[in-house]
Amino acid sequence: MKICLAQTRPVTGDIAQNIQRHKMFVETAVSHQTDLILFPELSLTGYEPTLAQELAMRHDDPRLDIFQTMADAGPITIAVGVPTRSSPRPGISLLIFQPGQPRGIYTKQFLHTDEEPFFTAGPTTTALIGPHREAALAICYELSVPEHAAAAATSGAQIYLASVAKSARGMAAAHGRLAQIAQTYGMAALMVNSVGLADGEWCAGQSAVWNREGQRLTQLDDTAEGVFIYDTVSQAVILETLTPE
Repeated sequence: MKICLAQTRPVTGDIAQNIQRHKMFVETAVSHQTDLILFPELSLTGYEPTLAQELAMRHDDPRLDIFQTMADAGPITIAVGVPTRSSPRPGISLLIFQPGQPRGIYTKQFLHTDEEPFFTAGPTTTALIGPHREAALAICYELSVPEHAAAAATSGAQIYLASVAKSARGMAAAHGRLAQIAQTYGMAALMVNSVGLADGEWCAGQSAVWNREGQRLTQLDDTAEGVFIYDTVSQAVILETLTPE
């Protein structure tokens, strides 16, 4: 499988503009026959907990229909980050668009304590996506929760995909943890982060991939938008660019 990570700079609260940027990244992934593209945590709104209630979307919001159209035409699986409506507070979700299938959703089930006043945790479940359902999704803090990665491995996942919004102070630990997950469970591990301002701090980019032995193969920088594509069969990075093509 070929997986594209899209390191984006969300425009805070501007869903329409962020959709347009996402479309450019998807087009790049499709042009390289990529099977799946993953975006950062809350990529369509920016990671802004205090605005999440106002910006929360229904999972079937028609503004996102374009991603199903692109998924069907690609064919490609697309996972975008959005706050979704739930009670009593929004969920931190990845909406999943797969060729010829109904729209899917995975909502973050392990929240950091800082997030609990603003968000509601999702159901305890392992979300598997990809052509053969071989990739398990994680959202930011979840990669730090041992039982999350263990459940992914138990489910048969061969790939661990983490969508995050992390500042520089959290990145060293996240990189170390993903290397550990890859080595412990023999899963390739990939993490995509944002760049730009989020919740009063600067997201630190550094999206990266580790092979099944826990070796980091590539890492984007900490300030620029960019993509890379990883081939899980050859364990090779086949494209790396700072802007969508």
